[in-house]
Amino acid sequence: MDYRRTFRSSAVSFVDLVSRVPDDRWAEPGLRELAGQTVSSALGQVPVVLAEPAAEIVVDAPEAYFAGGVPAVTAMQDVRLAGELAGRATQALAAAGDDDVVTTPAGGMRVRDWIPTRTLELVVHGMDVARAAGLEVAFAAEAIEEVALVAARAAVRGGDAAVLLRALTGRGSLPSSYSVL
Repeated sequence: MDYRRTFRSSAVSFVDLVSRVPDDRWAEPGLRELAGQTVSSALGQVPVVLAEPAAEIVVDAPEAYFAGGVPAVTAMQDVRLAGELAGRATQALAAAGDDDVVTTPAGGMRVRDWIPTRTLELVVHGMDVARAAGLEVAFAAEAIEEVALVAARAAVRGGDAAVLLRALTGRGSLPSSYSVL
């Protein structure tokens, strides 16, 4: 999988999604906040993080980013800036090296390990936004695969691998409160 391609394609799909949300749907509880938080954490944060080198690797893999809970992003961007921020994010990513170590909210990470966490945010929260807005969204199969692998690996690191495996193989179900992220 090419993490750069999955990020770019997911950013394009997310921007398309928020551009199709009817104006009257934005007044629904939580929709603007969810989309705005996603724009901030998955798009707006990227050029900032990629511009901030870290001295050492603290988080060694995408799934480890989520191990202690998802670091919060305090600023919420206006969803109308999604396209502009996606452009800035992809330009910053194009200029970054795979093994560059950058300062993320969870600590120092390689670019190739951190960007899949942003793809996960775009895909998972994009699906949430689509459901809340009553719209369809299509993310690339490669992006869905990358996100599913990160989530599955997070479950393994969190000690919930057996629960997840039973659910995936039809031998059990996930508790309604289950979440690896």
